[in-house]
Amino acid sequence: MKHPTIAQQIIALKNADLALREQLIQNKQLGESYNTSMQQLHCQNADALDRIIDTIGYPTIEKVGEEASEAAWLVIQHAIAKPNFMRKCAQLLQIAVHQRQATPVSLAYLTDRIAIFEGKQQLYGTQFDWNENGELAPNPFDDLAKVNQRRKSIGLNTLEAQTAIMRKQAQKENHFPPTDFKKRQQAMNEWRQKVGWS
Repeated sequence: MKHPTIAQQIIALKNADLALREQLIQNKQLGESYNTSMQQLHCQNADALDRIIDTIGYPTIEKVGEEASEAAWLVIQHAIAKPNFMRKCAQLLQIAVHQRQATPVSLAYLTDRIAIFEGKQQLYGTQFDWNENGELAPNPFDDLAKVNQRRKSIGLNTLEAQTAIMRKQAQKENHFPPTDFKKRQQAMNEWRQKVGWS
């Protein structure tokens, strides 16, 4: 590991993120809309990580170790109010994966997440949300057989198996569907436009 101090800084960003998420779960504040405190923390973390990336490049396993590299990915994955930062990181992550310094699974999740916020179909079925029937389901994708093939090629389980896991997890975390699906959809679309996804 080339940058142990920076590695600790990145892990601290992730820990702050997870601590706030746990607090929101306990207070049953997760799910209805994008919590303001959470958005603020996600943006702060993204800015801090962006400064690190400007200094050392993408935080690969070689540079910061596996734990911090995964922590950096989590910060990027949660930086949904910063489209340009996420796109920039996706390009850097693609290079890191090519150099075997990051995992294809991380790239699949980030690629899917960006696609969903851009209003496109996801390729790997990694992103889930509540549907109009109040069920947690994968966001739009092209074709189930193709998605499962892509998932298998990078070592992921089937989309059907993942859907069952995600629904159990949501239940465990007191994560419930929105009370008004259409209102939430409209609010999300307005938010996406406001932060620059469309």
